[in-house]
Amino acid sequence: MGRVSAPARPSPNRGGDRPRRGSSGTGGGSGGAGGGLFAVEQIRPLYIAGGLAAASSAAIGLAVLMTLTIAGWVAAPHGTFGEDIGDVLVTAVQAWLVGHHVGFAVPGGDVAMLPLGLVVLPGLLLYRAGRRLARACELPRLRHLFRAALAIAGPYAAIAGTLALIGQTEAVRPSMVQALIAGFMLAFVAGGAGVLFQLLRDKGIAKRRLLELMPDRPRSLLVGTVSATGALLATGALLFVVGLAAGFGDAVSTTGDLAPGVVGGALLLLIQLLYVPNAVVFGLAYAVGPGFAVGAGTIVAPTGVSVGALPVFPMLAALPDDGPAPVLSLAALAVPFAAGGLGGVLTQRSAPAVVSESAPLWGFVCGVTTGLACAALSAAAGGPLGAERLADVGPSAWQVGLITALEVGLAAAITAWVANWRYYRRHAPEAAPSDGTEPAAASAAEPDGEDSRRKSRFGAARTAAPRQEREQDQTAAPLRRGVRRALSALPRPRLPRRRAAEEDDGEDFYGITYEAGGGDPGGTSSSIL
Repeated sequence: MGRVSAPARPSPNRGGDRPRRGSSGTGGGSGGAGGGLFAVEQIRPLYIAGGLAAASSAAIGLAVLMTLTIAGWVAAPHGTFGEDIGDVLVTAVQAWLVGHHVGFAVPGGDVAMLPLGLVVLPGLLLYRAGRRLARACELPRLRHLFRAALAIAGPYAAIAGTLALIGQTEAVRPSMVQALIAGFMLAFVAGGAGVLFQLLRDKGIAKRRLLELMPDRPRSLLVGTVSATGALLATGALLFVVGLAAGFGDAVSTTGDLAPGVVGGALLLLIQLLYVPNAVVFGLAYAVGPGFAVGAGTIVAPTGVSVGALPVFPMLAALPDDGPAPVLSLAALAVPFAAGGLGGVLTQRSAPAVVSESAPLWGFVCGVTTGLACAALSAAAGGPLGAERLADVGPSAWQVGLITALEVGLAAAITAWVANWRYYRRHAPEAAPSDGTEPAAASAAEPDGEDSRRKSRFGAARTAAPRQEREQDQTAAPLRRGVRRALSALPRPRLPRRRAAEEDDGEDFYGITYEAGGGDPGGTSSSIL
């Protein structure tokens, strides 16, 4: 056979002696190994590059937060951040830990309701670090994604644990366990995403084709869950915006009472923007039904509002007054059912159920996964803010998850069954053969006269065939057993595995070619999986 070009097999030595592709040219020019036109760039080892990427991401994030902390220390009274610059640096470290959603203990209680918006800063830095790592180490296959993400997450978790020890004071004690877990998880997810997207970009693969790697049913559940959860979050955002617009005058007056100044006002606005994702999740809990609390013994729900005295924070002007819930806000109670209908239809459309009775089941499973997602968001958005009255702030995660699963799951089950029924009713006539197809094919294959003669000729032989076959089987049985024993003693050849359709799709998907014949007698193949 001919020779098909294939990419070279990656060297087993990943330590860094492979040259990067550089400028075109041959031979040793005047540049040498140290520079010039034909300079050779050494590829870094994976885990060393991952440690450097983790350290740079942590350093940049800490520098940004330290700048904001120093600005607040200059603008505000020094008692807020400490009397000397050392206290300011410790406060910056604590802010870095807050950005990773690491809670801390204070005298008399805990602080766990942290701004979700601040997680964006380390997430973007780690994503950028992952893309840099993929370019520096030249990962040839997608299966190396796990190792690359681990190379970033391990050192980053160690850095987070070290900063948790540095941020310890008499009044504030960050949780080292949470720092290790949160640092590892955030670096693994964000850094791994950066590595993945850089590999896809280098190989010319569209991001949307990642869903094709998933089985049909998990992909359909993912699409339905994301759609239903997105609809609920959009409703929560709408409720927050409408509430803030209604109480905008109170927010302005509260800001005036605080008199933060120019720098303090900018920092106050930044803090409120960082808490906007929390407020969106609070609105989601209100639309689902359980509502949320803003302190011990308080409730904000469609059944009624009882908040009492609130902290002086302009953003809290979006809360309704004590008493019955606003009438217009009750329309949000229909959104979970609409979100369930959307999720059920998309779940069925992505993977129609062959058995009609299973379509409602998968629709309800979509509701359960949506409930789990909303419960996780509620747990991350709420939490205590200290001792006594502020020990209970935010929605109840288990209540939000349970009610969301029931409401969304019920609507998704009904719509999935209806959509599945309509799908097969619409496509059944197209798949069914037309009348007379089989007889026409039989008549076209053989003429009627020849078919009748063949039936009469072999009618008697067909009747006597079973008895003759039994006699032949009894005679040939010992011979067959001897042949089987002889064949079993022979060594079995090792044939290359071939996945006809899937392998061709993988070759086309990942841009991989195979080499047959040529210098390697057995043939070589390469794959990025």
